[in-house]
Amino acid sequence: MAAKDARIAELERKVDELTQMVMALKEQLGRNSGNSNRPPSGDSPSQREERRGKPKSERKRGGQPGHSGSTRALLPPEQVDELFHLFPPRCESCWEALPRTPDPSAQRFQTTELPPIKPHTTEYRRHGVVCPSCHYKTWAPVRQIPASPFGPRLSSTVALVTGVYHLGRRAAVGLLADFFGVKVSLGAVSSMEGRVSEAVKPAVDEAWKEVEQAAVKHTDGTSWFQAGVMRSLWTIAAAVATVFKIVSNGKADTLKPLFGKRPGILVSDRATALGFWAMEQRQVCWAHLLRKFVSFSERAGRAAALGRELLDYLAIMFAYWGDLKASRLSRDQFRELMAPLRKQVEAALERAVAAKLPQVSGSCEDVLAHRAALWTFVDREDVEPTNNHAERELRAFVLWRKRSFGTQSERGNLFAERLMTVAHTARKQKKNVLAFLTACCTAARDGTAAPSLFSPVSTSA
Repeated sequence: MAAKDARIAELERKVDELTQMVMALKEQLGRNSGNSNRPPSGDSPSQREERRGKPKSERKRGGQPGHSGSTRALLPPEQVDELFHLFPPRCESCWEALPRTPDPSAQRFQTTELPPIKPHTTEYRRHGVVCPSCHYKTWAPVRQIPASPFGPRLSSTVALVTGVYHLGRRAAVGLLADFFGVKVSLGAVSSMEGRVSEAVKPAVDEAWKEVEQAAVKHTDGTSWFQAGVMRSLWTIAAAVATVFKIVSNGKADTLKPLFGKRPGILVSDRATALGFWAMEQRQVCWAHLLRKFVSFSERAGRAAALGRELLDYLAIMFAYWGDLKASRLSRDQFRELMAPLRKQVEAALERAVAAKLPQVSGSCEDVLAHRAALWTFVDREDVEPTNNHAERELRAFVLWRKRSFGTQSERGNLFAERLMTVAHTARKQKKNVLAFLTACCTAARDGTAAPSLFSPVSTSA
């Protein structure tokens, strides 16, 4: 009888074990961008349709009846290159010839065209002159000849299309030939990338200093590959600048030096690698928590009920936040409304921990461990409740990785992170990226001071 009871107990244990395994596998199969950290691009077509949350519209694509639309703004007269005045030849009523009298309220129409692009080639002829006295032949100084056969703007254009718009090198070679009539080799493209990477280094260092000193910064990381070996790519984004860095791994000891002296508020997810940042100076991303609570609600039993309760609280919270951003609530009113909601959310999390639910209670316990970082956005006007800023900045890099499978060397890593840092920061500073890259390359060629990403001087392409 004892052996039979033991056998039954063993079978029950195996059933429980297999049940847990099936539940875990079903949860993995059901993961999507709405209930996990998977990107939207990883969703299946059916999951994307479900994510939209509504049936497909019967309306046709494009602008709908009553839509105000948008029109291209006319350039001011001083920016027009060529002007034609059109006059009616005869009166449409009596057919008399009309004088060419300018109309102050003349209707304006504009057409923009690209002129044929012909590359500009400069030749340097280094002469050697024989001295009439001693007959020694002296050559003109080599330093007057540029070190590269490709000028600053051409090199910057190559770096822009490969390092910012993420065109492959072979495609870049074709683009240069088709658009500009310039024939270069793959090796020449690589050489130009290296020179531009070195030319923008002072600007990149400047961006890192700005981010380090920022009062609020957002950070996020993802995987990267170097010659097939997994590395870690991180961004730190502030209001004025965004920087990127490819490191060997995403561990705390590796990341800690990137953040400098660590002043200000850090907005991020609950990554354990960021534990070196004081919890009171952090804001945990509520968009990540939202996805976590969605996954709770898709379970069965008490876990689903807790998930739905937490989602209800978050819906109220984001409604309050939307009213605050739309100026329908003052900051004081927002704080007053959030006070009871904060208590309700934390109470629900504490109940979830006490319930000892598999794969739910542990997550809620971890959320409560970040209690000091949950509500910073309520008290600080310059802090947002989500880490969407960093995720948007990182998105272009993620798409680059999917297309190119990463880089092949440390030199390639430097080029990628530097060009993306300059491009994202220049756009935040309302600067033309190509013009700024060209200014950096010109300064490097001439041995002059590199331009500043943060100077008020505007550059044009």
